[in-house]
Parts: sequence; structure tokens; C-alpha cells
Amino acid sequence: MTRELTHVTHSEDNGRPATSWQRVAAAFRTWRTRRQEHAPPTGDTESPAPEPVPGTNTLWRMRTTVQDEPGSLAALCVALAGRRVDILSLQTHPLAEGTVDEFLLRGPAALPASAITTAVESAGGADTWIERADAHDLVDAPTRILGLAARTALDAAELPLALRQLLGRCTIRSRPAPAGAGGAPEGLPVEGALDDTVMRLRAPEGGVITVERPYLPFTPTEFARARALVELDARLGPRLPHGRDVLTLAEGGDIAVRRADTRDLEAARALHERCSARTLRLRYHGPVRDADRYLNHLLSPRFGRTLAVQTASGRIVGLGHLLWDGDETEVALLVEDAWQRRGVGAELLSRLVAMAVEAGCSSVYAVTQASNTGMVAAMRGLGLPLDYQVEEGTLVITARLGEAVVTSAEGLGSASAP
Repeated sequence: MTRELTHVTHSEDNGRPATSWQRVAAAFRTWRTRRQEHAPPTGDTESPAPEPVPGTNTLWRMRTTVQDEPGSLAALCVALAGRRVDILSLQTHPLAEGTVDEFLLRGPAALPASAITTAVESAGGADTWIERADAHDLVDAPTRILGLAARTALDAAELPLALRQLLGRCTIRSRPAPAGAGGAPEGLPVEGALDDTVMRLRAPEGGVITVERPYLPFTPTEFARARALVELDARLGPRLPHGRDVLTLAEGGDIAVRRADTRDLEAARALHERCSARTLRLRYHGPVRDADRYLNHLLSPRFGRTLAVQTASGRIVGLGHLLWDGDETEVALLVEDAWQRRGVGAELLSRLVAMAVEAGCSSVYAVTQASNTGMVAAMRGLGLPLDYQVEEGTLVITARLGEAVVTSAEGLGSASAP
């Protein structure tokens, strides 16, 4: 059960039932509104900084729009030099009128973002946007884009993460094609559509990928790069890392943990059939008869990553989902009744959290009920700081991630960390 990114699970527009989920969905929206901040303004996005240390520098990412005429860039460079700000890299994004210049800057730690913005605008820059950068931004754009393409080529689940890495802070939503539409999104050109702060792209499996960044309009160059990543994903088709770990449980017996996707749909349905009604209710928070309807969505690499626990005979006895949800990440577990309380859920959860760390996530959350003692115990067993929220009987447990997570997901997770 997911929230913002996976509204396809609850929306009536896609033909799935919404009535039985309305109370839970409303609770999620209320919780999300309370804990998420609004997007940064179009101007200074500077966050509170510690007291500057004399002689130290700060990295900044900045965009500004200038007239496309000789001398405009030179005027900006002179203004920045006057503030002792070095230009480490520059990209230009041509527009129909003017040019968007994107800078990586290094300036004195004592110099605030507002001073840089004032200097740039006095030299002819307009619609200036600035935020702090870090060492990852020192990689030049072609190298970074090639790295993102390699990640996407190795793992279909990397596409949403690669788009976010390419475009910065943004919200990515996937919507499947309507039933009977033949996989073609209605009204969307083959090449996609760009509308200021929103871009819409044809998803490789049909439907639409919507990317929204309300605080900073997309440029045609960014749109072309995003479209190229999506086209690469479509050409390569379904793919997963081939890693598989064989583990011995404390009470004996071996299990294998591997990545899963929609090709495991029938095995996942068989797992549902072997689970009790109580287990399915605790996992899906709704009528048991609806559980199978969400499997295709949950197993899709477009919405996250899935781990499967498999016995020596090849039967799947557990599923763990890591689901991209805007700026947040959800974890969810389902373990067959006969395999519960044998460490399977804890093993899945620790690996999902390790994947979240590799993907650069700052936290993960689980949506459950207080009566689901197994999930609550598994979250506590992570040894991470936990936050608890209760909304209309639904318990949301959020774990803040950090370097304390040491479990390796090598071979089962991403192609590389962002």
C-alpha cells in the first residue's frame, strides 16, 4: 500500500476499486501533508548553514536567464569575480528567447546566496535560482549522464532514480495506460510533452511518466536528456540484476533471496493463495479479494524494487517491496504464514533498507497496523531511529537512514549508488 507515487493503486481513473481504501488513503494524505515541506521558492533556496570558517569555501549550483547577445555572459563572469566567486563549470540551455546558463560555483563560505543572486541580477541575469551543491556536482555533465545511462541499462528499476539524479529535486509519477488503449497514452505525442515545470513522457510499458519540478522550469535540453533515458529503457526491455544469495536459517534450511519483477506475477499470486486472510489484510489494509489486483503494480520496476524469498524447490514464500514515493520511500513485506517468525521478514527488510541507502534515500517508512507485531518488531530490529505516526488506526513507522546500515545488497540492488 503506497501513497503519492502510487496513486494508481487508489485512483478510480484506472478502473481499480477506491471505496474500500478511502479512509486509509485520506490518512496517508493527511500524514504526508503534515510532514512534507513545500517546494523551495524560485529565488534563494539556501538552507541554514553553520557558522563559516575563515578561508573555507562553499559550492553552489545556480541558474539564471540572460539575453542571447554578445557580452551577456562576460558581464555575469565579471560580477561573480567581483564577489570572489569562481566558476567551476558552465552549461548553456538555449531557449526561444534568451539562454539559461547553469553554473557550478565556488565562493567564500561567508558569502550568502542572496549576495550572489544580487550580483548576478545586477549584471543582467533574470529568474535566478541558487542552491547549495556538493562534491557529486563536480562531475562534469557528460560523465554524469553516461553513468546514469549505464545504471538504467543494468536495472529497469533505476529509471526513476536516474531521472531524479538528472533533473534534481522533482516528483515522478507513473500512470498506466487505460484498459483497452493498446498501451498508447491518450493525447500524448510520441515524443512526449514539455510544459514549463512539467514534462510528460511515454512510459516504456505504456502509460505516462510525469515529472514535475514546480520550483524550476525544465529546459528543452533537460527534456531531451530525460526522453533519451526513457527511450534507452524502452529499447532494452525488462531486465534485472542476476544476483542471488543463498542463506541458511537459524533453525536450518536454505532459502534464496533474489530480485523479482512482473515475470514473477504467477508465483506471487500463488503466494497469496497460500497466505491466510489475516496475513493479507495486515499487508494490504483492505479486502482480501482485492489483493491480487495490486501485484502487477507492486512488482513493476517502474515503481521500485522487489525482493523474493525462494525455497530450494523454487516456491516464493516472501516478497519485500521498496517503493519510490516522491521524495520518500516505502517498505512493505509479505511472508507466507508457515514461514513467519523464522527471520525471513527481518532478512528482507534489512536488504531493502540497504538498497534504500544505496539509492541515496534519507528515510524509509512502513504502513501497517499496531496488531502487526511482526512488522513492528522487524522495524525495531533495524537499530535505526524510528518515528511513529498514527492516523485513523493506521500506524506509519519511519526509519531515518544513515551509515549505521551495514547490510550489503550487492548483486541484488542498484547498478551503482547515485
